[in-house]
Amino acid sequence: MTATGPRTTPGAVDVVALGESMVTFLPIRPGRLADVPSFDRSIGGAESNVACMLAAAGHSARWVSRVGDDGFGDHLVETIGAYGVDVTAVRRDPARPTGVYFRTAGDRATDAHEVAYYRAGSAASAMSPATVDLPAARAGRVLHLSGITAALSADCLGLLRELTAPRPGRPLISFDVNHRSRLWRDGEGAAVLLELARAADVVFVGEDEAEEAWGVTGGPEAVRALLPEPGLLVVKEGARGATLFGANRAPSPGTFVPALTVDVVATTGAGDAFAAGFLSATLRGLPPRQRLRHGHLWAAAALTVPGDLATPPARDHADRLAALDGTAWGTLRLGPGWTAATEGADEEERTP
Repeated sequence: MTATGPRTTPGAVDVVALGESMVTFLPIRPGRLADVPSFDRSIGGAESNVACMLAAAGHSARWVSRVGDDGFGDHLVETIGAYGVDVTAVRRDPARPTGVYFRTAGDRATDAHEVAYYRAGSAASAMSPATVDLPAARAGRVLHLSGITAALSADCLGLLRELTAPRPGRPLISFDVNHRSRLWRDGEGAAVLLELARAADVVFVGEDEAEEAWGVTGGPEAVRALLPEPGLLVVKEGARGATLFGANRAPSPGTFVPALTVDVVATTGAGDAFAAGFLSATLRGLPPRQRLRHGHLWAAAALTVPGDLATPPARDHADRLAALDGTAWGTLRLGPGWTAATEGADEEERTP
């Protein structure tokens, strides 16, 4: 399946990403939140991360959201726009603030860190069909959404249901399940996420997420049995790799590509980067194995930087690595700074 959509629509772009982004405060040194004296400011948001990486890679991308009429909202719009993302459809809310969160440095490689969110009542939580520019959201070859948005409020869930409903000219719907149990009350998230995933065209879900949310065990094939509807289903299997099930919905083993060996700096944002890499390869019409490999490579870009958002590898560089034979791919090891590698650097990256 390749990405299709209303390419002649005024203002159309390759990908529209809709969702909340927040200002992120990263500590200047390790320690508990109670002990850290000051923080550096950054940004974080699953959907805007995807838009920024795609724009940095040369795709046209738009971010649709709401932010507060405050300095933090200014920072988000200006920073995301600086990546080349179209932010003209971001609306300001004079009554609600921009969400923020704080995070410790901790053991980021194992995800053992504190996070404190201040997003309740945020401007983005007021997104709804009435408060979002729907034509701008629909004017893309791909519309990328995530389960995080659905958890923010009843209005946000209504918006996602409106955007995923069948209609003529609907863009290709990309949906990252992004199950966050802390955001849901009374276990309602499982049914909602399943409903939205079944309405999407491209779905990203972790094997661990499927087990936690839906009680699915038995590997990627069991996840596909639960989700036969999406034309493309990517089941992420952690450090093992990822399996892609294609348009043939009959039982099949899918296409599996092992993950890379990476010297991890931080895990946050890796899932968003994988989705962005996969969507980039999909927009380019690359075959299934190459789509997964680009997903792994873009995830490696995020895993080797400290923040939520990474610059993707140059297209030529990523294409060379994605074209390696199975043995070379299996021995490839990537560390901090690898995305800056130039022609001929592949041999330096290929380590036992």
